Amino acid sequence: MGGLNISKKMTIHASLDKIFSLLSDFNHWLTWSPWLIAEPDAKVDVSALGKSYSWEGKRIGSGKMTITDETDSSIHFDLVFTKPRKSKAKVSFYLRAKIDSTEVEWTMNSKWPFFLFFMKKQMESFIGMDYDRGLKMLKEYVESGQVSSEIEFMGVNDYDGCNYVGFTKNTPLKDVGAEMAKDFKALKEWSTENNIEILGDPFSQYHKWDVVNNQVNYTAAIPVDKDVKDIPKGSKKGMFPKLKLHTIRHYGPHEYLGNAWSTIMLQERNKEFKAKKGVHPMEFYRNNPILTDPKDLITDVCLALN
Repeated sequence: MGGLNISKKMTIHASLDKIFSLLSDFNHWLTWSPWLIAEPDAKVDVSALGKSYSWEGKRIGSGKMTITDETDSSIHFDLVFTKPRKSKAKVSFYLRAKIDSTEVEWTMNSKWPFFLFFMKKQMESFIGMDYDRGLKMLKEYVESGQVSSEIEFMGVNDYDGCNYVGFTKNTPLKDVGAEMAKDFKALKEWSTENNIEILGDPFSQYHKWDVVNNQVNYTAAIPVDKDVKDIPKGSKKGMFPKLKLHTIRHYGPHEYLGNAWSTIMLQERNKEFKAKKGVHPMEFYRNNPILTDPKDLITDVCLALN
């Protein structure tokens, strides 16, 4: 079945030399890595010259990455994982100068056990999503000197439940943001035109993620009184019971929400809490995406607890 092969590209508005200097020094990776953000307390050691680094954490496991070769426009690395499963990979960055920008290609190639062949496409999709998000954060870091994504560990909170009106859809992963924006706009217009009071923060619930086939099924909804009538065409009414929620709060653009999702999933895998079966993951939007600068958005990512 072959090994894992991932390749993602991003155009960054900066010189090849500037990007090269940041990628070839692991001290800079601490700011934009799509994995280290999940465990701020993980032990990270960067070598004196910044050409290798090792990490050890309860959630993100342990390993080491070392630069093995550099050319004028490429950097090559050996990646070794020791926990949670021993494996090795070859990682590379290829930089291609444009007129006023640089195309950055990030690749990874590694062996994959034959007996896990049925998980190969899924794993490539998950790592590919990390790569996409990492390149976006790298782009912001190179172009502005910062990354506008932070997470806060909120722990367990009580959710009182609600009645809601919402839209349930199946859509390609890349279109989720745009489709949800349409849904919430339609719900807001309906509530305004019909003088319907919104009784809490808007939220979404993800019923199924199919990363292999690039599809997601979700509900985007607003809390309302149970007696509302004449709901928008194509929408539905529903009710959520009282729940205990384990919450990761994300500060920053929605395009970085994967940082919060990967963190909460790693917490669950690490048995830091036990998720309640049958209750799908949720997002709560704590301020208005239309009226708020993306860098100031606050979003809670939640899993229900037993």
